[in-house]
Amino acid sequence: MGLFNNMFGGNDKGNSKPEKKSHLNWIPLTDLNQLEEIKHLSKTEPVLIFKHSTRCGISSMVIKQFEKLFKEEHENLKVYYLDLLRYRIISDEVGYTFQVMHQSPQLIVVKNEVSVFNASHYDITLTDLTKFV
Repeated sequence: MGLFNNMFGGNDKGNSKPEKKSHLNWIPLTDLNQLEEIKHLSKTEPVLIFKHSTRCGISSMVIKQFEKLFKEEHENLKVYYLDLLRYRIISDEVGYTFQVMHQSPQLIVVKNEVSVFNASHYDITLTDLTKFV
């Protein structure tokens, strides 16, 4: 009977897919003071900033693919999420502080208080995160 229950919805145990654990822990970037925090942290480890436009279809596709890049060995990476439409002033300051021309979506990696890597649009999905572990 178990087979028929599974086929016709009587038993959900065999039908649910295992939930995939995310290894990406977003840190919301919502305050200008966090840029000092990022610079300080970058003295001992790379810090990533993901600039995302919530109204852009490309940005929405890229962020999903970016999240899939994260494996268990990347879970300790510090990744800041910046909604650049909501926090335009912070977005502008990120570009000025780290001397990176604005793009959207954009990934910026900060090490020793300077940008050591940046990518935009679909190039983000080609990023080898292992270089920053």
